[in-house]
This record gives sequence, C-alpha cells and structure tokens, in this order.
Amino acid sequence: MTPDDIKTRIQSALPDAEISVVDTTGGGDHFSATVVSSAFADKGLVDRHRLVYGALGEAMRGSHAPIHALALTTETPEEYRRR
Repeated sequence: MTPDDIKTRIQSALPDAEISVVDTTGGGDHFSATVVSSAFADKGLVDRHRLVYGALGEAMRGSHAPIHALALTTETPEEYRRR
C-alpha cells in the first residue's frame, strides 16, 4: 500500500477532500493522513474517522491488513483555514 493508494481510496469516498498522506516509517504499513472535507461538518471525531476507515475498507481490517497504523487528522475546510 502506498500513500497514493490510500489517497485514491479516500478521494473516492470523499470527492471534495483535500488529502495528504505520508508513510511515516518507510515500511508501507504506518501512515499519517490529513483529510479536509466538508463531509466532516457537524460530525464528531469518531464519526469522521469512521468515514475515512470506511473508505479504506479491508486495508484497515484484521491482523494481516496492509495498513497497520494510520494517524488521522480530520478537519472541515473552515477548521483547516483557522489554523
């Protein structure tokens, strides 16, 4: 799994999203992602993460999944602009 693979999967579920993905260890199984989408409006942190995990599907499930760890930052466009 590459950062581009992850970005493509998330983009398919959240078409308006701005996404940045980094392989944090260089091993292709630990990643950090920032996802900015209007779909996160009025959603709590858990629901936002569920949207992203849902987009990644089986890549996040089970002990043999290609993504072992994913650190997520999820923000609406308004939240991102306030940084």
